[in-house]
Formats: sequence, C-alpha cells, structure tokens
Amino acid sequence: MKNTFILILFLVFGFVSAQIPKGKLLIIGGGDSPDFLIDRMVKEAGLKKGEYVAIFPQASSTPDSSFIYTSEDFEKRDLKTLNYYFNKGEKLSKARLDSLKKAKLIFISGGDQTKFMELINSYPEVKHIIKTSYFNGNMIAGTSAGAAVMSGVMITGNQLKHKEYNSTFNNIETNNVETQKGLGFITSAVIDQHFIIRSRYNRLLSLIIDHPKLKGIGIDESTAILVKNGEAEVVGKAQVIIFKNPGQYKTSLKDKPGARAITLDIYLNGERFKL
Repeated sequence: MKNTFILILFLVFGFVSAQIPKGKLLIIGGGDSPDFLIDRMVKEAGLKKGEYVAIFPQASSTPDSSFIYTSEDFEKRDLKTLNYYFNKGEKLSKARLDSLKKAKLIFISGGDQTKFMELINSYPEVKHIIKTSYFNGNMIAGTSAGAAVMSGVMITGNQLKHKEYNSTFNNIETNNVETQKGLGFITSAVIDQHFIIRSRYNRLLSLIIDHPKLKGIGIDESTAILVKNGEAEVVGKAQVIIFKNPGQYKTSLKDKPGARAITLDIYLNGERFKL
C-alpha cells in the first residue's frame, strides 16, 4: 500500500514537473535591437560559433527582406541562419523539420501576428516542434508581432468597434480589443509591443479590465524581457510597463469600463519581476 502511494505521488509530481518549461523566452518590443540585447540572446541560447538560428519571417509582408535583415544580427556573430519561410499548403521535408528540432534558438520576426498564427495553426507539427523546443530547454525569441504571439491571449492590433486600423487606441472601452489565441508560452499575462512610443496604454488598460486575471505587459522598442524560471528580466534601452488589476474590479457605463486600484509598474534594464 505504501509503495503504491509513493508510486502515485511520483507519477503526479513527475507529470507536473514535466510540464514546467526548461527553456527561455526573449520577447522584444520591436524597433532596432541594440547589440547588447542580441549578445544576451545568443549567450542565453547557448549558441556557439558556427551553430544556427531558425528564423520564421512569415509575419512580415516582405519575408525575404525580413529574413535578410534579421540574419545580419546573427551572421556578424559567426552564426548561421536557416530560413523557415513557407507558404500555406507547402510540404516540409523531414530534413527541414529535423533541423528545426535541433535549433537552440527559434526567432519569430515582426509583421502581422494574426498572419503568423493562421499559418502555424495550419501546420500542427511545426507548432508542436516550437512548443516542445521551448519546454525541452531551448530559446524562443520574437520581436513586435513575434512578441505578441508569445502569450495565450494575443492582441491582434484590431479594434472590434472601430474598423479603421489605428495603432493608438483613442478610448478605453469594453469588448473592443480584438484577441486571438497565441502560442501560449505565457498564460498569466498578455504582451503588447512598441508600447510607449505608440502610446498603447488605452488598449492594454481596456484589455486587463476585460480580462482581470491577466497582467498587461507593455514592452517598448529596443527593449525586451528575458523570461526564465518564472521570472522576467528587462534587457534593453527603454522601459517595460506592467498593468495589474489585483482586485479584479470592473464596472461599466454603456461601453465605458470603470475599475479600482489598478497598479502600474515601470521596469528598467536589469530589473526583474515575477510572472
């Protein structure tokens, strides 16, 4: 009986521990990435000279240019790059999939996060490899759209009540921020990018009032959060802003939400916070 109980505990806790990711995330708010940020990415990924980075430029409207631009940062550090651009319906070779499985660093470029997720969702094997890579100890990095896809609740950039695209939302409104399902590496927060330079406060405030259990993480350009072991460290030139609605309080008057005791924290390079 005692041995059976021990076996059950082992199976339960063994399963739980197996679900804890061993990898790292490097989530960049867009814009140019300073050299020390790229150097930190390469170091944390454990890359050595001659090894390769797998780049997904699918989100970009000009994927070839996006791949070339992204590759330059790695190639000048004596690293190789593999282009994982493919069109919907294209068959991927076993060799290409095997190389992706072995990549220590998978990088997702900027552009349109919805476009990226639509393609990846149509390739469950590729999506599985990316997720497994992270859980097994490798790094997944992304900038701009590649940052937005990291969270489970993903901001698309569109408004539900105002059809014309505006990178800066003019109002704090209920049920206005369009979201879709992202890769889900972060489940306790939603990521917003280009945050300070594009004044995206209204958008993120609207979202955390609608989703009071989530933190809102706004990452500015040339800045990233390095996520490992349940903690995030700011790496970059600017700031990261965190909105929280700890009381999960919400009122509304027509389409205007109200809330109480929302907190705002501003983090700088080198500072850390718990996820």
